[in-house]
Amino acid sequence: MRQNTLKSSFLLVLAAFIWGVAFVAQSVGMDYVGPFTFTGARYLIGGLVLIPCIAFLKKLGYGDDGNKSETQKKEEFRIGVKGGIFCGLALFISSSLQQIGIMYTTVGKAGFITALYIVIVPILGIFMKKKVSWTIWISVAVAVIGMYLLCITDGFSIGTGDIYVFLCAIGFSFHILVIDHFSPKADGVLISCVQFFVAGILGTIVAFAVETPDLKSLCAAWAPVLYAGILSSGAGYTLQIVGQRNMNPVVASLLLSLESVFGVLFGVIFFHEILNLRLITGFVLIFAAIVISETELSFLKGKKKRCETRQTNSNQREIC
Repeated sequence: MRQNTLKSSFLLVLAAFIWGVAFVAQSVGMDYVGPFTFTGARYLIGGLVLIPCIAFLKKLGYGDDGNKSETQKKEEFRIGVKGGIFCGLALFISSSLQQIGIMYTTVGKAGFITALYIVIVPILGIFMKKKVSWTIWISVAVAVIGMYLLCITDGFSIGTGDIYVFLCAIGFSFHILVIDHFSPKADGVLISCVQFFVAGILGTIVAFAVETPDLKSLCAAWAPVLYAGILSSGAGYTLQIVGQRNMNPVVASLLLSLESVFGVLFGVIFFHEILNLRLITGFVLIFAAIVISETELSFLKGKKKRCETRQTNSNQREIC
């Protein structure tokens, strides 16, 4: 059991590593092509890559249920395609905002601001009549302070790129809620494959409408486009699916949120981005907000509960 958990943890950290490097690939890609051209190309490639990934996951037994009738399978397929279309629309909008934002901000900032979707999702749950715990409000307060340190300059203004990436985080929050609605009713891998093709087609259409994509520029950007398409989309998603099979969802989310840390690290390595005390503090606070949001401080609650149990059994006061 422990060996399976370690293996799953490794796969999830590897996925976070791949996604962290993807911020670098997205930034480099902007030197050659426009944001919509990049978005269209990466997701069309991602969709094509995910087709054999579906066969691979089915071979592992993912989503295989021999008790379902043909009618149930057809209905699940219909819902999966429908969910993929809605997810693809949300993914296209979010990714495009992120791609534009990366043109005007640093890779490190983009990684951490994007990760704020983990905090935003529970807040949006209010409008769906879902209860929001006090720990979520704490995470929001911590995230706001972190965002202030990251994005607000001395002149009390916020950078254009930071605004786009923050809107991207909101977009990804809606994307997650759409996935949450459809994924229990259909195959998640099918939904992902369809969403990639939808996002890719929309990106291509908009690219031809507002940009001037050409094969020469796209070939010049082959490395970042292929990385974002094959590794970030196809491999990253597959690693996440396989890794989460034997992992607590809260722990899985925390491991995947390391994407933002890797984004900063590779921003420093590849682009020599400078980290001052203000930025480091902002990064730490946002990461703390993510941890609080995901765990709801359950490790403290668990410790308190264990202490109360020991006190009851021994009738002695214990400092924990």
